[in-house]
Amino acid sequence: MINDLLRILGPAHRRALHVYLAWVIGYGVLQGVAMALLVPVLERLIAGDASGFLGWLGALAVAVVVTCIAHYVQAMKGFAVALTVLSSMHNRLGDHIVGLPLGWFSTERVGRLSKLVTTGTVMVGGLFAHLLTPLVVGIATPATIAVAMFFFDWRLGLAVLICVPVLYVAFSFSARLIGRGDEMSDEAAVAAANRVVEFARCQRVLRAFGRGVEGHRPLEDAIERQRAVGRRAVWLTVPGLIAGGLAVQLVFTVLIVVGVLLTLGGSIGPVTLIAVLALAARFTGPLAEVAEFSGALRMARNDVRRVVAVLDEQPLPEPAAPASPSNNGELELRGVHFAYEPDRPVLRDVSFRVPPRTMTALVGASGSGKTTVTRLLARFADVDDGAVLVGGVDVREQSSEALMAQLSLVFQDVYLFDDTLLANIWLGRPDAPESEVREAGRLAGVAEIVERLPSGWETRVGEGGTALSGGERQRVSVARAILKRAPVVLLDEATAALDPENERFVQLSLRALMEHSTLLVIAHKLPTVVAADQIVVLDEGTVAERGTHADLLASDGRYAAFWRERRRATGWRLTAP
Repeated sequence: MINDLLRILGPAHRRALHVYLAWVIGYGVLQGVAMALLVPVLERLIAGDASGFLGWLGALAVAVVVTCIAHYVQAMKGFAVALTVLSSMHNRLGDHIVGLPLGWFSTERVGRLSKLVTTGTVMVGGLFAHLLTPLVVGIATPATIAVAMFFFDWRLGLAVLICVPVLYVAFSFSARLIGRGDEMSDEAAVAAANRVVEFARCQRVLRAFGRGVEGHRPLEDAIERQRAVGRRAVWLTVPGLIAGGLAVQLVFTVLIVVGVLLTLGGSIGPVTLIAVLALAARFTGPLAEVAEFSGALRMARNDVRRVVAVLDEQPLPEPAAPASPSNNGELELRGVHFAYEPDRPVLRDVSFRVPPRTMTALVGASGSGKTTVTRLLARFADVDDGAVLVGGVDVREQSSEALMAQLSLVFQDVYLFDDTLLANIWLGRPDAPESEVREAGRLAGVAEIVERLPSGWETRVGEGGTALSGGERQRVSVARAILKRAPVVLLDEATAALDPENERFVQLSLRALMEHSTLLVIAHKLPTVVAADQIVVLDEGTVAERGTHADLLASDGRYAAFWRERRRATGWRLTAP
């Protein structure tokens, strides 16, 4: 666990942990020495040896004072390390997470990460402030007393040594049961938390189908499972705690029996027996504390491992000597093969080029690989074979900053932050002057929305942009792309679910983007497809056709069939019976 704690603290704070542990170990050893000194003090006192009593009492007093000093210092060091963890862990996790591939952020992982940075962080901080000291002292102090036992009588020391494996087995058994229960509870808690968030975010859908009052069955099932798992975890914990406590009491009983037998055999005197029994009690005391804290320690250890598991996730490799892209907006895929899961390829030998400052439309059935192409261009993941080039350079040979500086991404599902309308557009280029932000909003049709809002540009849009319609959120997303002025704009179904008014504004925005950017558009709307300089038709992960609208119609292939189907769909009308 110490290695995991060092991993969490990072190189900058490792020395602080080492210093803290040194003081804790020193405190545990000094406490054991002070307890061991009670034996000669009691022996001299009961024997009436005044000079010897005063000498040993002085040594005990010095040991107690030094122990108190060590106790204070280690406590302060522990709190300091705990505060360091609480203040820096979020930064360390954040700095690491931003380097992970975007494909890592699945719904399950985001839910677990949310739990980790809240209760998990507090648990790890509490480990330093409250739990690590009893653990280390509970080992160092009995170990010191065990060594001292050999000085008083080697048979007592041997009895202590024989009891160590018993304690180890009991504590391991206890920790294993408690840890298993904590892991079960954690999984159930994460699942329930995800369902709660889902229930809150999907209220419109649930109420539209009359499920707002009756509840949400998946949420109810998750909560019920969490309750059942919690009950089972308690039943796993109780035997572990009992086993640890019984083992400590067994060891204490064994030491009493051995001491009495030695006294009856004349090996040690009654006075020494009394002192040794007091020492045996102090030997088992810290061990009892370890048994009591075993549950919390195991849960904290599990949280530590979960934090380390996130820190051990490998980001996409960064080149040692990054190449400089041309920033001309050229895109190219060369023989790309890619699969999310082994033996289930999504793209197979996909090759095409998008010339600078042109618009290419990706067309194909659902599951043909269109969205995967845009994700590979943004390096959400790396290809299994082939190459993806942006600005004439393989994305794997560019730094993440250089790659993302060339790209603007506009997706169908737009997320807006709970801030003002102006601030959400400003996200596209934070250093842009306000006049350019407003101009980008005007080009994307946001200015028309502003006129209807109570506070204009300063209107807060709510979490996720709930104060705006889906089409209005899409306009804000396009305004971000216009403001960024990136050489490449990737649009994934940007107009698929828009009403005619919002679609008109987005189409006008695309023309503004084409003045300085290369556009790669996943589209099904005919106006967008026809306006493209090049159309790439994907079918089951391969490039089925490529060419202009006229050329593909003339070839009468898959695109022509797509075109005829869309034309028939646009001709549908509702008529009176």
